[in-house]
Amino acid sequence: MKRNLFLSLLLAGAATATQADEARLLRFPATNGQEVVFTYAGDLYKAPLAGGEAQRLTSHIGYEMFARFSPDGQNIAFTGQYDGNTEVFLMPKDGGQPTRLTYTSTNSRDDLGDRMGPNNIVMTWTRDGKGIVYRNRINDSFQGKLWTVNKEGGMPEVMPLPEGGFCSYSPDGKKLAYNRVMREFRTWKYYKGGMADDIWVYDPVAKKVENITNNVSQDIIPMWIGDEIFYISDREMTMNLFVYNTKTKQTEKVTNYTEYDIKFPSSDGNIIVYENAGYLYKFDPKTRQSTKINISLGGENVYARKEMKNVSGYMTAASLSGDGKRVAVTARGEVFNVPAGKGVTRNITRTSGANERGAKFSPDSKYIAYISDRTGETEIWLQGEDGEPVQLTKNNDTYIRQLMWSPDSKKILYTDRKNRLVEVDIITKTKRTVMQNPGGEFRGVSYSPDSQWITYTKGAENNMSVVYVYNLNTKQEIAVTENWYDSSSPVFSTDGKYLIFTSARDFNPTYGQLEWNHTYNRMNGVYMAMLAKDTPSPLLPTDGAADTPKKDDKAAPASVKVDADGIFGRLIKLPLPAGFYRNFFSDGKKVYYSSGRDTKAFDLKSQKEETVADASFSLTPGSKKALFSKRGQMFVCDFPTGKANLKDAINLKDMMAHVDYAEEWAQIYDEVWRAFRDGFYVENMHGLDWKAIKKKYEVLVPYAKTRLDLNYIIGEMISEVGCGHAYVNPGEVPALERIPMGLLGAELKRDKSGFFRIEKILPGGVYSQTLRSPLAEPGVDVKEGDYIVAIDGIPTSSVKNIYELLVGKANVLTELSVNSSASAEGARKVVISPIDNEYPLYHYNWVQDNIRKVEQATNGRVGYIYIPDMGPDGLNEFARYFYPQLDKEALIIDDRANGGGNVSPMIIERLLRQAYRMTMYRGRDTNGTIPDATHHGPKVLLINKYSASDGDLFPWSFKANDLGTVIGTRTWGGIVGISGSLPYIDGTDVRVPFFTNYDAKTGEWIVENHGVDPDILLDNDPVKEYMGEDEQLNKAIEVALEQLKERKPLPKTPKARTMKDLGW
Repeated sequence: MKRNLFLSLLLAGAATATQADEARLLRFPATNGQEVVFTYAGDLYKAPLAGGEAQRLTSHIGYEMFARFSPDGQNIAFTGQYDGNTEVFLMPKDGGQPTRLTYTSTNSRDDLGDRMGPNNIVMTWTRDGKGIVYRNRINDSFQGKLWTVNKEGGMPEVMPLPEGGFCSYSPDGKKLAYNRVMREFRTWKYYKGGMADDIWVYDPVAKKVENITNNVSQDIIPMWIGDEIFYISDREMTMNLFVYNTKTKQTEKVTNYTEYDIKFPSSDGNIIVYENAGYLYKFDPKTRQSTKINISLGGENVYARKEMKNVSGYMTAASLSGDGKRVAVTARGEVFNVPAGKGVTRNITRTSGANERGAKFSPDSKYIAYISDRTGETEIWLQGEDGEPVQLTKNNDTYIRQLMWSPDSKKILYTDRKNRLVEVDIITKTKRTVMQNPGGEFRGVSYSPDSQWITYTKGAENNMSVVYVYNLNTKQEIAVTENWYDSSSPVFSTDGKYLIFTSARDFNPTYGQLEWNHTYNRMNGVYMAMLAKDTPSPLLPTDGAADTPKKDDKAAPASVKVDADGIFGRLIKLPLPAGFYRNFFSDGKKVYYSSGRDTKAFDLKSQKEETVADASFSLTPGSKKALFSKRGQMFVCDFPTGKANLKDAINLKDMMAHVDYAEEWAQIYDEVWRAFRDGFYVENMHGLDWKAIKKKYEVLVPYAKTRLDLNYIIGEMISEVGCGHAYVNPGEVPALERIPMGLLGAELKRDKSGFFRIEKILPGGVYSQTLRSPLAEPGVDVKEGDYIVAIDGIPTSSVKNIYELLVGKANVLTELSVNSSASAEGARKVVISPIDNEYPLYHYNWVQDNIRKVEQATNGRVGYIYIPDMGPDGLNEFARYFYPQLDKEALIIDDRANGGGNVSPMIIERLLRQAYRMTMYRGRDTNGTIPDATHHGPKVLLINKYSASDGDLFPWSFKANDLGTVIGTRTWGGIVGISGSLPYIDGTDVRVPFFTNYDAKTGEWIVENHGVDPDILLDNDPVKEYMGEDEQLNKAIEVALEQLKERKPLPKTPKARTMKDLGW
């Protein structure tokens, strides 16, 4: 089969990679002129620069990377994770115990597999060999600063620049060539948006920064050698080496790769080393010649070894057999047949190289059907109790979403990404497309009890979800609900009389406190449709007569009759409060459903609700048992029931799978490729030969020795689409325990006495715990200028870096010994609770400073609003500062470094408001506007390269609606949106860009890979910005004041009316 051939080729490559001398996927190289050090499988190795056998230097569970030789070639500084956090370490060039040099705040996004990249990346050494330059981010966004730490340790010093990335000193050490941005871990090739960086030269003496490349593409990773600055650029699409001559000001291309990018070059000042296609090369700047470095190594590759693994913690689906005796469990791409009581657990698939999903028992308990991609495409497979797997479908061309059995166990229905409903006959193995919906995928699909009908929802032209029933024989489709309301999750009752579903028809407005406005939520109720005209409502009152008992005719499933005429009028709502309901089942007597984490039932006769279990439930058609799930445990109980007995959990301890990582990683790579093929927002894949892209990078897959290796390869593949939101986050990786650094919300400096002086205390905000500043809390007897002389009784003079004593102290009561002088004598003891993140404090104080600056510069006439993102937090910040400043004559809105989200239309709607009526009140000299909360006056918007995603769409919308003047630099330029990930074997998270925006007026694409251009282009000078001068904000103030000259105030209250004015 095609899939097996594919795996055979990949695995053959894996065997070759193991047996051959030459290694591949060697990363982040550096040289001292004689040797090259690099990362392989997460560890550091060293080999002769001329090539040869590599020596392993590290062997820690964490990732060691970005090694840099000291100028004398005797030591190696690198970024490692020995103590859980990602920090800077130093060791001798021949190996030895690493010494930790930095103690920084714990960053939640500092892994190699994260698109923000690792934190504390070692960039270079100072030319004198005393200092190590690294890049640190105190939060989880793009921006980072360059710091220098002494090779002996101690408190690091920040470079006087507001931001920085890869860098290299001039030969005399007096200037620095650097990138302002670092986005080398973004999976986005061919990038030309506002964050595409140039090479800048910083002269600290002249206090000047100069752009020496000034190209729309990416010019990154400078290496200063003599009078030349080498760097890589994708100005001709493939990343190649270029060189800029500082004397002649000329630029030259010096390599000519056309297939794979040059990655992460570095230099010792004489020779350049880099990676290309997983191999290492050295480049001679004098001859302009590249030479491959042939390296052999023997690694144990512990993270790529085959192993037996208990996979009960990887469950993605479970299905109870009709007789209630066994459960089909899908976990980590395998299907297990698990006994409900005692018995043998069987792995019935045993395919590391395939992703089996969504296994379901047939109602007659004879078969398990599941989705598998073992052929290279998702197909439906069938397996009996002890039989061989049978492939039911063939030649499928897209991703199958889910499958469901017909109650008579003769057919299987599935949905796919081409919006089809397909029915498969398990005897003849034939399939037919029941229908295809150009408007989107079918949702909530299920069979009727007689297997003759199906029900589902699909979107109407007004985007309301409508419930339908469809006769599989006559092909008659009947709408059960109108398109006035969203309706979903339909199921037939087992007696065939009713259709149960949820619908959003409860309009209970929630009114705002900041403005006269409202919103609707919790609108859903539970509804029933009487399918036949002669079926009465089960909620009709009775005369109290006893019900006539019915025979339990198990052999004859209920026949379903649907009368289309008048069906809209045969709907009833169960008397339940509005809420969120799903997962319905009904036997005609009770309606069962999930509400929150509970399973509940509504008795149609007594019209009362009861809680069945504090767990979710599922069942197989016709079964008298149900499967309940609660916190990773499963229980089988009689059903229907009043109360479920969740006593004896199913034994899942025997779910053992043989995991072959080489096969598994090859499958994940292939499935990601298919996910983009089937889901990318334009089917032409931006004009790429997507099959050729797959072949280009799959040659690297057999060389992956860690899950992060695979992540890198996948990232290279998906980055070819040139789209901003193509993301991959790794699945299972070795876990490192984070040790939160305790932070004081203060800036500290080591005194000559050895103690640490408090230079600055960051004020906090009283409205949020994230703005708690430990030393500024009421009652804490600490002030700026004091000295911290001990922490928990340990003298601070005993350490070079005070944060050595604060490791693990975040949110832990800690005793500080504080004195007004640099002495332990007379020190007072203060107990505080350190925080784990100072960024919110820095951000808060930056915003407050800007508010004060605008207030003072405009005599209170202009307001300032900063929007950090377009999620709930960003919307809250907008509201926090928008409503109190409605009295301002003009507004400056700051979108710089806005990380995106999806709420920008809500903000734009408020800014678009214009008063068309005024409201006056007796006894008040201020009037109101209609609509409420309307700002009247000029608006100025600030943007920069970090304004991203919905932070792009906000300024685009601002300009499209002529809301005001936009100042700053071009934005990020990525607006093709994403949603959740497909289920991958090991929990890999892949986001496929699948929808985007275009201009409603012109019908043209917008923003992507360019960004939004400002009306006034102004880039902050880095030196001035570091010194506190915000030229962009200054310009916004200037523009706002100028525009205020043309502002016409809203009319005041007219002269009091008389009876004559009223027509008398």
